[in-house]
Amino acid sequence: MEKLIITVAPTGAQTTREHTPYVPLSPEEIADSIYESYKAGASIGHVHVRDIMGENSMDLRIYQEIIDRVQEKCDIILNLTTAGGLETTEEERLRVCELNPEMATFDAGSMNFGSSVFLNTPSFLEKLAAVTKERNIKPEIEVFEVGMIQNALRIAKKGLIEEPFHFQFVLGVPGGMPATPKNLMYLVENLPEGSTWSAIGASKQQLTINTMSILLGGHVRVGMEDSVYFRKGELAKTNAQFVTRIVELAKIVGREVATPDEARELLKLKTNNRVGGKA
Repeated sequence: MEKLIITVAPTGAQTTREHTPYVPLSPEEIADSIYESYKAGASIGHVHVRDIMGENSMDLRIYQEIIDRVQEKCDIILNLTTAGGLETTEEERLRVCELNPEMATFDAGSMNFGSSVFLNTPSFLEKLAAVTKERNIKPEIEVFEVGMIQNALRIAKKGLIEEPFHFQFVLGVPGGMPATPKNLMYLVENLPEGSTWSAIGASKQQLTINTMSILLGGHVRVGMEDSVYFRKGELAKTNAQFVTRIVELAKIVGREVATPDEARELLKLKTNNRVGGKA
């Protein structure tokens, strides 16, 4: 099997201090958490930002502060969210690409998301795909149900997403596919040949889906965006805890963990976006 890419998602759009006092919210806290996770074995940091009140934000100055803080210390790949929160405008979402990250999220369809709606219209997705292609940003194709794979492939046929594709399966979100091994295997079976993929098991299914991903040859995402509990009844105190557990699990099953540069090669990232926001 190829080496394992571990992504850390330290903050997200939904996790608050009411869920856990340990979630990083300020730029300094988020950057420090990504760096700690890098030292533990993560090769990608997935970035959401918050404003001074702890609310979701798409302020490019906050993104840039986190980018600068992280890149002063390490060469981890930064994957910026183009979603932010469910109320974010299309213009705000597209503007994130102006920072020229190596990767950015591409949520490949609309869906009910808890009590709200996560809207990703075909026209918006084509705009986002065109911008990421123009700026040599690798889209992380986020898939919450199987139809989203086909949504992305239809856009790819128009020449707006280049192979090899990288998919992120997001399982266990209310409104999406449940986080079960059977559902994960079904999604993997529907991928085009040559694609790479990673998977998330939201909440209590995080470790189950992570373990399945390792065994099936995929990659993993962990962090407080997806789950705040390290084990039943015990809150994780750092995001690096989740990364360390995956590294240990990978060693047990004989799978090596990728460095950021090895992950860049596996994902075929464009080298001219090595320094986010300054390409």
